[in-house]
Amino acid sequence: MASTIETKTVLQVEGVRKAFPRPSGGEMTVLENVDMTLKEGEIVGLLGRSGSGKSTLLRIMAGLIEATGGKARFLGEPIDGPAEGIAMVFQTFALFPWLTVLQNVQLGLDALQIASDEAHKRALEAIDLVGLDGFESAYPKELSGGMRQRVGFARALVVHPDLLLMDEPFSALDVLTAETLRTDLLDLWSEGRMPIKSILLVTHNIEEAVLMCDRILLFSSNPGRVIAEIPVDIQRPRNRLDPKFRWLVDSIYERMTMPARAHAAEARPAFSAGGIDMLLPRVSTNSIAGLIEALAGAPYHGRADLPPLAEHMHMSTDALFSIGETLQLLRFAEIEGGDIRLTETGMRFANEDPHVRKQMFAESLLSYVPLAAHIKRVLDERPAHRAPYARFAEELEDAMSEEWAEQTLRSVINWGRFAEVFAYDENQAMLSLDNPV
Repeated sequence: MASTIETKTVLQVEGVRKAFPRPSGGEMTVLENVDMTLKEGEIVGLLGRSGSGKSTLLRIMAGLIEATGGKARFLGEPIDGPAEGIAMVFQTFALFPWLTVLQNVQLGLDALQIASDEAHKRALEAIDLVGLDGFESAYPKELSGGMRQRVGFARALVVHPDLLLMDEPFSALDVLTAETLRTDLLDLWSEGRMPIKSILLVTHNIEEAVLMCDRILLFSSNPGRVIAEIPVDIQRPRNRLDPKFRWLVDSIYERMTMPARAHAAEARPAFSAGGIDMLLPRVSTNSIAGLIEALAGAPYHGRADLPPLAEHMHMSTDALFSIGETLQLLRFAEIEGGDIRLTETGMRFANEDPHVRKQMFAESLLSYVPLAAHIKRVLDERPAHRAPYARFAEELEDAMSEEWAEQTLRSVINWGRFAEVFAYDENQAMLSLDNPV
């Protein structure tokens, strides 16, 4: 199905903004001035880091939440609630465990008041289309993860939507299952067998976006904005080893790792910005040490191109970026032009014994992570050298959502424990100096 055959606009977004109230007052802006269109016959990808507002935008388009500002139109009509003609596939399978495959799929037709005979026929056709013929009477517990997601696709397709919204539909699957499902979906699309006109895909997987999409809208996170529109002018079926495919993947990696992510303060502050309210990823110290060791050894010897590194390490783009940016924050590595390079400090860390590694990590943590230094200072100043978790969580929640505050604080606690800078008692929800003096 070529994007040049039909040019009718299915979806139009103009100046969409979404903000959520902060606990301390004011707003936390997640999306800012987002513009986009989707034409018939297109698969368009929304590509960006976790937390860039992609899924929020998708939910606005699905009519599940309202935009704070701007306009979203489906087939020329304002979206002011769930619209007939739009179906959505979620990351989680969201099946009713007490219903069979057939019943789960047919459920999508009940709200449309389709006659029972017609609904039964369409449900069977959708099940056959996604390759689950023979499993109509099976319950979700009897199915693998990939089969359950196929039921999710059948449930979306059975209503014959004009627009299919997909929110990271393959991310909960293992690599081989995800690849099989992507391939089958693309085959159905290319053959014109799916009863839909357009697909909008949210992903943070660069190769997935290049493999599936006609256009890719690249999102920043400061706040969520479309910072680039990238056409994918590669004939289907696409070969991952095609030099043009690899070049496009590399160029997107380079764009996503550019240091100039200097947009206004937002819901996901850049590592290079600010103080104790800097949002930190959930990255374990084992992952940090593991990536340093991998980079220091053969075949990289301290420097690697990110796309083949992600493939070699069997890591998602988002996970690799999170660990790489943590190394950059701690001054163990630098990321530039789609490459990651260990600094002199990072190379030394790779070759030291565990005791020296802890000392090096502690020094970097207190020097470059303001929240860690702040916690250490508060504990130093208190006579008992103790402070409750809630004391720091509430401080962070003045600047970010409760979820991100917990993520950030949990990361610092994990790093502080490894470095033996401070300790944490989970039962009492209490931080304390590891070795008070």
